[in-house]
Amino acid sequence: MSLSPLEKKTSTHPDPALTWKCSVCGFIITREEPPKGCPKCGSSSAEFLLMKPYEQFTYDGEKFDILLINGSPHRANNTGYLLDRAEDALRSKGVSYRRYNLNEYTLDQCWCCYSMKAEFCTYPCRNAEDDMPAFHKLLAASKAVIVACPINWNTMSARLKVFLDRTTCMQNLFHLKKPGLTEGKIVGILVCGHEDGAIKTAMDINLHFQQMGFVMAPFGIAFRTHGAQFNSKTDAEFFRNDELLVTQINGVVNNVIALMQIDIESQLKGKLVPVSE
Repeated sequence: MSLSPLEKKTSTHPDPALTWKCSVCGFIITREEPPKGCPKCGSSSAEFLLMKPYEQFTYDGEKFDILLINGSPHRANNTGYLLDRAEDALRSKGVSYRRYNLNEYTLDQCWCCYSMKAEFCTYPCRNAEDDMPAFHKLLAASKAVIVACPINWNTMSARLKVFLDRTTCMQNLFHLKKPGLTEGKIVGILVCGHEDGAIKTAMDINLHFQQMGFVMAPFGIAFRTHGAQFNSKTDAEFFRNDELLVTQINGVVNNVIALMQIDIESQLKGKLVPVSE
């Protein structure tokens, strides 16, 4: 598993003047320990990271099987819990993976070069200054992707939408009559939320991957919602005590692995006709 350089923090650091940043809203505070909660957005202390000078994220080239993406603005809340359980399932099966919480990385909005000139939407992406080029390489290197996302107004989070928008340069390879990098790879999707919109959220996410040639694993979606009749403060307790949710996540992980292990990516290579918007 790969962690952000900001992931590691210590409560015994000798310097009392540490600067912490809320990874959700950007609130900054200098003190020995992160605050118990963010006074600006209400996030828990787990969302605070030690501030360090920005270093562009790079992919080291080491091989792995499954890419885990946390598309929530909260890296350590309910969506993070879904991926925690997915990690448990992957470790139990001895499958290699890498997990990334998108709110720890710098992802610029898509420049929409395609709307100016189709040939300007290229791979590698023309925006080489943020962390997305490394994620492009990770998508190309992995055999499968499992995406976890909360429901935000009946669709995916804005953070995940920016991430998926930035995969346009990979999708556009097909339109430019160039070899694709993603067709035949596998995708599984995990969704949680307070109330309605889980299936639509999953389908919205899947559409982006389908346009890149990914194949949805059979029974490849797990979702749970709590309900509008409950206070959202109780969601975390609900999800963490829901045995059905764990069973469903284990099932999606199993099904992604099963499809990955028959290597349909190699079997489909050269046989697919790209039909993509």
